[in-house]
Amino acid sequence: MTLHPENWRKSSRSGQNSSCVEVGRIGDGAAVRDTKDRGLGYFTADRQQWQAFIAAVKTDRFS
Repeated sequence: MTLHPENWRKSSRSGQNSSCVEVGRIGDGAAVRDTKDRGLGYFTADRQQWQAFIAAVKTDRFS
């Protein structure tokens, strides 16, 4: 069985610039795609990977 992302949401941090991403639910994890070019596909992260990513964002690890 192949899973497909659902409930895509645009990042609240995305403004009017071209750096926008969308996040969708896929299985027990997340899928991420480029809003301006959705046809390129998406990458996925399982629940543990997604939670680690969110924690890193919240602590400004990528600044």
